Amino acid sequence: MRSDRVRHNRVRHEYTAITGDKLLYFPLWTGDMAQPNTGHLDTLLQHTGLDDFDPVTGAAAVALPSVRTSTVRFRDLEALEAAHAARARGERAVTYGRVGMETHAALEDVFCKLEGGERAFLASSGMAAITLTMMALLDAGDHVLVADCAYGPVRTLDSVVLSRFGVEVSYSRGNTAALEAQRRPNTRMLYVESPGSLLFEMLDLRALAEYAREHDLVMVVDNTWGSGYIYRPLELGADVSVVAGTKYVGGHSDLMLGAVIVKDSALAKRLSDNHYALGIAVSADDAWLALRGVRTLPIRMRECARNALRVCEFLASRSEVARIHHPAWPQDPGHELWKRDCTGSNGMLAVALKLDPAGARRFVNSLTLFGIGYSWGGFESLVQLVDPSSLKGHGYWAGDDHAIVRLHIGLESAGDLITDLAQALDAAKG
Repeated sequence: MRSDRVRHNRVRHEYTAITGDKLLYFPLWTGDMAQPNTGHLDTLLQHTGLDDFDPVTGAAAVALPSVRTSTVRFRDLEALEAAHAARARGERAVTYGRVGMETHAALEDVFCKLEGGERAFLASSGMAAITLTMMALLDAGDHVLVADCAYGPVRTLDSVVLSRFGVEVSYSRGNTAALEAQRRPNTRMLYVESPGSLLFEMLDLRALAEYAREHDLVMVVDNTWGSGYIYRPLELGADVSVVAGTKYVGGHSDLMLGAVIVKDSALAKRLSDNHYALGIAVSADDAWLALRGVRTLPIRMRECARNALRVCEFLASRSEVARIHHPAWPQDPGHELWKRDCTGSNGMLAVALKLDPAGARRFVNSLTLFGIGYSWGGFESLVQLVDPSSLKGHGYWAGDDHAIVRLHIGLESAGDLITDLAQALDAAKG
C-alpha cells in the first residue's frame, strides 16, 4: 500500500496512517463531529468540543468528560514513534500526560475558533501564557517594545526574568510615533494590550500591525479583555494573541488558565517546542471547567456589557465623577476605535473620582455588592482601588489627584448595583 494514505475515523477521533502492512494509531481531537454549517461564533461555541457517540451504543454525553492522565500508553512502538515524529514537526501529538488528552485538545480548538487561529497552547494562568510567549519567541540580546498600558506584571517579568537572560525591554505609549522613538536595531517584538490595563486605553491595532510588519517585529497582543469573542487581534494583523482564560472564558471565578493563539506555522513550532521544554501543564479538570464556562460566554459578556453601560450612565450623573474609562461609553476617547474594531464590550470600567484618599477608601469599603479583588470576568461584581504608583508608567493617565477605582460589573441587577454605588458615594463624603 502507499505510505502516504491516511484514513480518518470521526466517530473514534483517530488518525490511522497506513504504512506497509502496519496500522499506526495516535489519538487526535478533531472537533468536527456534527460541526454546524454556520459562521456565527455563538453557534460554534455550542457545538465545539462535544462528546462523541459511542460506536457500539450510539449514545453520548453532551459535555466531553474530563480526561485525566499522567501516562499515555500506545498500542505498539510504531504508534509511539508516529506521535514523536508529529511532535517534532510542531504538530499537536500526545506522548505524555502534560500535553493533555481530548479535553485539552477540545479547549485548544475552542480558543482557535474564538481567536481565528490555527494553533493554541494552554498555560496555567494568563501570566504563564505571557511568559511562554516571550521565552519562546525572544533570544538573548533581543529588545522588546512594550506599550506602557500593558498588564503590570509584565514589568515584573522584565525585571525578574527577562533581564537575567539578556532581553531588553522599553516602554512607551502605544502609538507608532512613540514606539519608533524607542525602536533599536535589535528590536524583535512589539507587545501591547488593548484596551489597556486599568484605564482601558484603545490602541489602533491595525496601524500597529502595519508598523510591526514594516520593521519585521512579532506583534503580540494581550486580548484578555476581548477574549476572542468581541475583539480579534489576529484578524487585525497581530501575530500572537494571549488570553487569560481565568477571566471571561472560565466565567465562574473558579479556575486559573491562559492560552497563546497563533496562525503562523513557524511561530507555532517555536511555541510548541518551548511549551514542551518548559514543562507547562494544565489540569484536565481546569480545561473541563473552561469548556463549561465558554458555552455561556456570549450571554454573560453581553449582559455584563449592558449592565456596565447602565452604570456608566449613572456615574455620569454624579458630581463626584471626573471621568469614566470605558471604550463602549460614547465619551471615552477610544470610542471610535472601539466601534471600528470591536463587536461588543464587557463589564470592565474605571472611574476617576473627585475624592481624597480617605474618601476613596470609604467609598470602596461602603460597597456591599462589590467584592474587593484583583480579578474580573466572572459572574460577580468587583472593585479595586488603584494604587497611583501603578499608574505612573501609563502615559494615558491624567496624572491628577483624582482617585482611580476599577469596577467589574457582573450579572447582578444593574439597578441594585447602582443603588449600592449611590450609597457608597454618599458615604464617601463622610
